[in-house]
Amino acid sequence: MPLKFEIEGQLVDLQQRAIYPAKISVEEGKINRIERLETVPGVYIMPGFIDAHIHIESSMLTPTAFSRVATTFGTIATVSDPHEIANVCGMEGIQYMIDNARHAALKFNFGAPSCVPATGFETAGAVIDAEQIKILMAQPEIKYLAEMMNFPGVLYKDAEVMQKLHWAGHYQKPIDGHAPHMSEADVSQYAGAGISTDHECTSLEEALYKIKHGMKILIREGSAAKNFEALVDLFSSHPEALMFCSDDKHPDELIKGHINQLVARAVAKGFDLFDVLYAACIAPVEHYALEVGQLQVGDAADFIVVSNLSTFDVLQTYIDGHMVAAAGENFETPFTPAIINHFNRHPVQAADFRLEVKDAASVSVQVIEALEGQLITTVATAQLAVEAGVLNSDLSQDVLKIAVVNRYKEAPVALGFIRNFGLQRGAIASTVAHDSHNIVVVGVTDEAMQSAVNALVASRGGIVVAEGDQINLMPLPIAGLITDKTALEAAAAYESLDLAAKTLGCRLAAPFMTLSFMALPVIPSLKMTDKGLFNVDSFNFTSLIKSKHQ
Repeated sequence: MPLKFEIEGQLVDLQQRAIYPAKISVEEGKINRIERLETVPGVYIMPGFIDAHIHIESSMLTPTAFSRVATTFGTIATVSDPHEIANVCGMEGIQYMIDNARHAALKFNFGAPSCVPATGFETAGAVIDAEQIKILMAQPEIKYLAEMMNFPGVLYKDAEVMQKLHWAGHYQKPIDGHAPHMSEADVSQYAGAGISTDHECTSLEEALYKIKHGMKILIREGSAAKNFEALVDLFSSHPEALMFCSDDKHPDELIKGHINQLVARAVAKGFDLFDVLYAACIAPVEHYALEVGQLQVGDAADFIVVSNLSTFDVLQTYIDGHMVAAAGENFETPFTPAIINHFNRHPVQAADFRLEVKDAASVSVQVIEALEGQLITTVATAQLAVEAGVLNSDLSQDVLKIAVVNRYKEAPVALGFIRNFGLQRGAIASTVAHDSHNIVVVGVTDEAMQSAVNALVASRGGIVVAEGDQINLMPLPIAGLITDKTALEAAAAYESLDLAAKTLGCRLAAPFMTLSFMALPVIPSLKMTDKGLFNVDSFNFTSLIKSKHQ
């Protein structure tokens, strides 16, 4: 693409809320003139899409590999929280993402992870304290303080948490929120601390009182949490308060589409075109002060060409005046990533997963109840028979054993039970286990769980399905989170694992995405960390066994 060129089409001007035929002149990566015309080709030129909250690591791709696929769907920028890799590799992990992103066309805008570790109730690979937040906030590459998941720390004015919020304010950078199921009274205090967004809303009522207290609502539709249908009606009343995000997007879904899909769905429901596009293209730029063009004279030449304003089929994507993608093909030069990791675990034994119970014929246990399409869980109970002094999975009740294995040092395995995974045999396991990314495993037998975990120990990270001697493994050599392969290669490997898990009986639409959130003790209600069973609602550890019966 020459440094100077012209392009014609129906210009979608979101600032003026108008569509008109125009010729755009681009020189040295900037728009230097927009000329109205009488007639133009029947294509539309509009600002590119922005994902307002995403963890790139959840795509299992490096930023450069992510860019090569997301740009084909018209995504030109992201607001990215690197707290996944930060929990594993600390400051080195954040710098890794920044450095890799420099080789990508897509404009990645990273935040400083505010909660590493997410809580003190799990073992992470690193700690990022307030002094390190100060260092990060001073960097121009860091655009905001990423989601403040420690909402009790905000509400009770924990000194370390308040110091992190202080440094964001000192450097005049926004603070992202994380406030699932928070009461309105608590939201008032939480937002009053300077926290300005939330992507965890699951109902209109919740979103409305957060908007009332000045928060922006990010309509999330990812691979696990899907809140679009619950929240999209906000466009009828509060379009100015909305953005779109995916939060976590696995590679098999990313290769099918990104924010373009949400825009098309919202427009198809009859919501105002300009309101929807404002949320998708402009609101993140304004909120986070992103250096992303908005299709105005003097802006960076960041825009997309689409065939229509209903399905938004992307014909071309331009970033800084360069055509980086067209007709589904990306033109960026492939980049070979460096490898970083933090993994220190010896192989496990089947006995490590044994749950011994004395002096009982049966027990009542607390069970994590996984929910389809949600990151939250509910608390259930089950009556389990004690067989030869041990508790096992009970397939008749769909109650399976779940374990979290510390990947950073030798430690006892934490054990519990979970429902709705549906496995009839074998085990599935992953080192993608938010947020500390220890090894999480669900299985029918202790031996299957041992086999799955040891495959991950041998590969130093990945996701796996194990049945007998059969091991289906996707290595994730970068921090146990990210592949060094392309998006298409990652998607194929992930789809193979997804099918393998479902062949074992799993009924969840996205087994590994759901599995990855079962160890996150900041999203209600019952979760499993490497230190034990954790009740998020009361914010403390809880006993697995509720009562014994003779």
